[in-house]
Amino acid sequence: MATTSDTPVLDTIAAMTVDSIERCGMDEGSLILTRIAALVAMDAPPVSYLAHAGAAMEANLTSEQVQDVLVAIAPVVGTARVMSAAGHIAEAFGFAIAIAEAEAESIAQAEGKSRGSS
Repeated sequence: MATTSDTPVLDTIAAMTVDSIERCGMDEGSLILTRIAALVAMDAPPVSYLAHAGAAMEANLTSEQVQDVLVAIAPVVGTARVMSAAGHIAEAFGFAIAIAEAEAESIAQAEGKSRGSS
C-alpha cells in the first residue's frame, strides 16, 4: 500500500540508500568513495555529488582521497568523464560550503540578537 508524501521520489531514494548501507559490509569511507566512483562512471550532475557531501564529511574523507579515486578510475571511465566529474564535484562542494557559511552566519546573527536582548 502506498503512503502519501510530499517528497515520494526523495523518500524512495532515501529508503534505497538505507537498504544498500545496511546490506553492505564496507566501512563508511570505502562506501562513499565507491559511490563517488559510480557517480563518475554515470556522468552524474553536481546535485548527485552534493547528496554525498555530508556523508563524505562524516566519514572524514579528504580531497586527496577523492582525487585518488578519480586517478584510479580514469583509465576505465575515460578522461572526459573524470574531468566532467571534477568540475561537478567542485561545484557541489562549493555549494555545500556556501550553505554551511550561510547557516553559520544565521546562527551568529541569532546569537548576536540573543545577547543583545539579554
